[in-house]
Amino acid sequence: MKLKITAIGNSAGVILPKELLAKLRLDKGDELYAVETVDGIRLTSYDPVFAAQMEVAEKIMREDRDLLRRLAE
Repeated sequence: MKLKITAIGNSAGVILPKELLAKLRLDKGDELYAVETVDGIRLTSYDPVFAAQMEVAEKIMREDRDLLRRLAE
C-alpha cells in the first residue's frame, strides 16, 4: 500500500485509509508504534515495551506460582 506524506500544520503526516486502520484494529486517537527492523520501519498497533513487561510478569507468575497462590489466600 502506497501512502503519501502530507502537510499537517507545521508538521508532516500520513493519512491512513480506513481499510488499513481496520487491519491494524486502530481508530482515531489510538497509538501507532514505529518499530525499526532490519528491513526498514514497521508500523504496528503492537506495543513492544508492554509486550516485554508482560513476558517478565508471565515468567514470574510461572516460577513463583505457589508463592503467589499462598499470597492470594
